[in-house]
Amino acid sequence: MRKVTVLVLALTCLLAFQMGSASAASKLDSTVSKLIGINYDYGGTTTSGFDCSGFTAYVFKKFDVKLPHSSKGQYAMGSKVARDDLRPGDLVFFNTSGEGVSHVGIYVGDNRFAHSASKGVTISDLDEKYYAKRYLGARRVMDSDTYTSVAIDHV
Repeated sequence: MRKVTVLVLALTCLLAFQMGSASAASKLDSTVSKLIGINYDYGGTTTSGFDCSGFTAYVFKKFDVKLPHSSKGQYAMGSKVARDDLRPGDLVFFNTSGEGVSHVGIYVGDNRFAHSASKGVTISDLDEKYYAKRYLGARRVMDSDTYTSVAIDHV
């Protein structure tokens, strides 16, 4: 009986962590997961290599959302989103240069974001010390219909 209880608790926790995240069944997660590991390339906008805003622009272009190839330009788009209200597909911004907006990623749920960093396309946690200290804010650039078709599970 104890093993069954532990199994049920484990499954409950797993399901709870999946709530609010871009899961394997969403188009967003599927698109991002195919890009993990692609090398960083300053100015890069293709699967040969991405910089941070080239990565976000590439992903959103797949969903017919046009973004400029600049983290500052992307920061000027959409509507502000409080950190507590983040949903998959929101853009998250950081000051990594000491001079304002200089890095962008895509929130994928569970406090994580996908981005192209020096180690290539990866997923990081917003609470990682480096990013937590540099977090500037978030923007929602997808309308409700796009969000529903892209970031919600479609099993």
